[in-house]
Amino acid sequence: MDTSQNKTHGILYIVATPIGNLEDITLRAIRILKEVDLIAAEDTRHTKKLLNHLEIHTPLISYYREKEQERGAQIIERLQNGENVALVSDAGTPAVSDPGAILVQLAHEASITVCPIPGASALTAAVSSSGFTEGAFLFLGFAPSKKGLRKKLLTSLMQTEYPVVFYESPRRITSFLQDALETLGNRPTLWAREITKKFEDLRKSTLAELLEHCSGQNNRGEFVIIIGPDKIEQAEGENIEELLVWYRDHSDLSMKDACRKLAKDLGLSRSQIYQQALEIWKEKN
Repeated sequence: MDTSQNKTHGILYIVATPIGNLEDITLRAIRILKEVDLIAAEDTRHTKKLLNHLEIHTPLISYYREKEQERGAQIIERLQNGENVALVSDAGTPAVSDPGAILVQLAHEASITVCPIPGASALTAAVSSSGFTEGAFLFLGFAPSKKGLRKKLLTSLMQTEYPVVFYESPRRITSFLQDALETLGNRPTLWAREITKKFEDLRKSTLAELLEHCSGQNNRGEFVIIIGPDKIEQAEGENIEELLVWYRDHSDLSMKDACRKLAKDLGLSRSQIYQQALEIWKEKN
């Protein structure tokens, strides 16, 4: 790590802490939490339990979402005065669907060195346990709480080629799975609940089966939900006309979506394909 960015300033450490099992903290994280001048915590009461377990007595300052901008300015001032600060969230890696990103951005703008201390992350723990083999994924954090906005987001993901990862709360998990099933169809899905905790629950199934399982239950603990991509069949045909006929007869894609996909795959404009598509879809009707 290059610490020469500004020798008069302190360093902002982004410190991952355990999701649940207190053994999931690195030796480096423990050392940094002991050595810094201040720990900025999402909830000081929660972090205090971890610090007491580790016998760490570093001063704390609260840094929760409603106070991010105000507390961020205070913390930047202390960093500019040469103090080192560790940023932690209640669990896992800070600034990933948790408070912290604003402070990190302020640090970059003030030319303060930002140093990540890797460790526990619900996102990577769930992805590594999912068995999806695409090699890439799309992480979207928490879906909108309002049904209309949530379904709009899910609709935009219908053609996504990669697994999509969401965080979800126990009180919204049933409605989220219901909307996902209605919008995306019955896709392969993994849920990871209570990761690293006593009642850890990882299930690889389908949206329909997971929805049936959780309906009517007291679903405690936050979830990571990974929804696999739709099964994509390879279109067969030697020219545009044959490919359009294949999509018309063997695919659930609309004419417009078939034109869009062919245009992208073949490097053509949609207008070059659209007139042929109109005639081909007309023939079927």
